[in-house]
Amino acid sequence: MAGRLEGKTALITGGARGQGAAEAKLFAEEGATVVITDVLDAEGAETAAQSERIRFLHHDVTNEDEWAAVVSDVMEDYGKIDAFINNAGIFRSRPIAECTLDEYNLVVGINQVGVFLGLKHVGPVMCAAGSGSIINISSIAGMRGGAGSVAYSASKWAVRGMTKVAMNEFAPSGVRVNSIHPGLIETPMLQQLPIIEQGRGDLLVQRIPYGRTAEAEEVAKLALFLASDDSEYMNGTEFIIDGGMIQGL
Repeated sequence: MAGRLEGKTALITGGARGQGAAEAKLFAEEGATVVITDVLDAEGAETAAQSERIRFLHHDVTNEDEWAAVVSDVMEDYGKIDAFINNAGIFRSRPIAECTLDEYNLVVGINQVGVFLGLKHVGPVMCAAGSGSIINISSIAGMRGGAGSVAYSASKWAVRGMTKVAMNEFAPSGVRVNSIHPGLIETPMLQQLPIIEQGRGDLLVQRIPYGRTAEAEEVAKLALFLASDDSEYMNGTEFIIDGGMIQGL
């Protein structure tokens, strides 16, 4: 039986570990040829080694020349990009008064500018082909700002807005653009939350009506749906996957 992404080519940034790696593995299992990119070379190579369908490229998402090189490389080798996940991101926790401009720009550079450059370089390729699915990874922090996360929240709200703009620009060419807004997902980023570092993670879990955090594979399943033809008429939509956290009391 053919997989849901059989014959498709997918590009996933930040694919060396965590959510990106989970997406890459699932996409490969579903028949896609997957190119993952990251600055974490050792972990990227390790993830790629787990499937003959996964290939790793070094890539700094804040560097426009590297974006051009990655897209050119993928197009030269595979001739198309059917699914693109703007997944690369970092988290820093700092109150506004303590957040330095350098730290703010670092987070915005990767989480926001990186997504913009991805849209700029991948979008036209998909539009020229007349089809494609772009999935921007935002966060529930892009739906509701939290104390101590000014740079991260700002960047994820921006991803939400850029998704709407890209949808309007790319839809006439048959390209879909949606955003995923994860809550607390068991990835290395989760461990950077101060409350987790302090050993008080149970207090966060108490705020989740579903009663637990999610595995990266659960987000990957949502990304798979959006990358597949099953979601063909879904465009410009925000998909929240948080166990009910931001809707709970």
